[in-house]
Amino acid sequence: MSTTHTARNGPLTGVRVVELAGIGPGPFAAMLLADLGADVVRVDRPGGAGIGIDPARDLTNRNKRSVLVDLKAEDGPATVLDLVERADVLVEGYRPGVAERLGVGPEACLARNPRLVYGRMTGWGQDGPLAPTAGHDIGYIAITGALGMIGPDPDGPPTIPANLVGDYAGGSLYLVIGVLAALQHARTHGEGQVVDAAIVDGTAHLTTMIHAMLATGGWQDRRGVNLLDGGCPFYGVYETSDGGHMAVGALEERFYEEFARLLDLADAGALRHDLARWPELRKAVADRFRSRTREEWTAVFDGSDACVAPVLSMREAPGHPHLAARATFTERDGIAQPAPAPRFSVTPGTLRTGPALPGADTAEVARDWAVPALNTQEPEA
Repeated sequence: MSTTHTARNGPLTGVRVVELAGIGPGPFAAMLLADLGADVVRVDRPGGAGIGIDPARDLTNRNKRSVLVDLKAEDGPATVLDLVERADVLVEGYRPGVAERLGVGPEACLARNPRLVYGRMTGWGQDGPLAPTAGHDIGYIAITGALGMIGPDPDGPPTIPANLVGDYAGGSLYLVIGVLAALQHARTHGEGQVVDAAIVDGTAHLTTMIHAMLATGGWQDRRGVNLLDGGCPFYGVYETSDGGHMAVGALEERFYEEFARLLDLADAGALRHDLARWPELRKAVADRFRSRTREEWTAVFDGSDACVAPVLSMREAPGHPHLAARATFTERDGIAQPAPAPRFSVTPGTLRTGPALPGADTAEVARDWAVPALNTQEPEA
């Protein structure tokens, strides 16, 4: 049996999403919904978000459409509510209380559309002592314990993992999970609801396994001394002769044996099982890796079960043979970027359009969503 897909495909085809423009994890969450086929209409403000990114290169706005609405104008909130009436999901990332003051908070939106899933993306959450204060990824992951566990040196500062752990893992992905779960409930019971996705909540949730290990004595509450944080000499990163690095994850016995064989490591078994000799093992591994280039070591371990990989830069990653074979990265308009994920056998997500330019789709959305008031929001020439 064959399946014919239209230009707009993906498992969320037919789902309508209103995104109130913001920055960071909210737009990324909306992008993920759009990658999966949802019709995401981003409500941009006149004048832009003011973050200095060329809209044509803001990849988090791919696969979306954009309209311009001034929520501070007299008719702005009513226009957004017209969109909400026709939507399944709304995503916003304002500080607590801002959407309510603008007239597009949960009460107003759910009154207009009782089946709506109202997704809220914040760092601290909608309540709690820090809720009204400003913040960024580094602060959110700091108070959850996640930042404190990252880094190879127990006596040095933690390693900052860009904004991947908080904003996108603890924030965007948890918002998407919540939205999809609430959407299922709405379609089953006809009842919408508010999803409060706080980065602190999601990031704390990500540490569940570590908390279990901590409770059973399998994890020390300090960085750089545990199995998965650089404390183990066969789970870490080593420099090569040309200044590159190799990542080693040979945890299991059989993988370690293959790793030691290919590394030509003497006395490997005894070193592995004697924790007192781990510093000796670390030095031996480091010395071996410094004897060849990253490319040479990549060739040595290629296709093996030693669990060793080269550490690539962001520009290098798309060219890795495995990622290239899977088309993990794609290119559009000359910009290399990650392809939609995850993958579906029947309803694959696609990269349909590049970043939505602010207001570029106002007339089209006004027609498709039957919201003629959008056309009155166009700025005067």
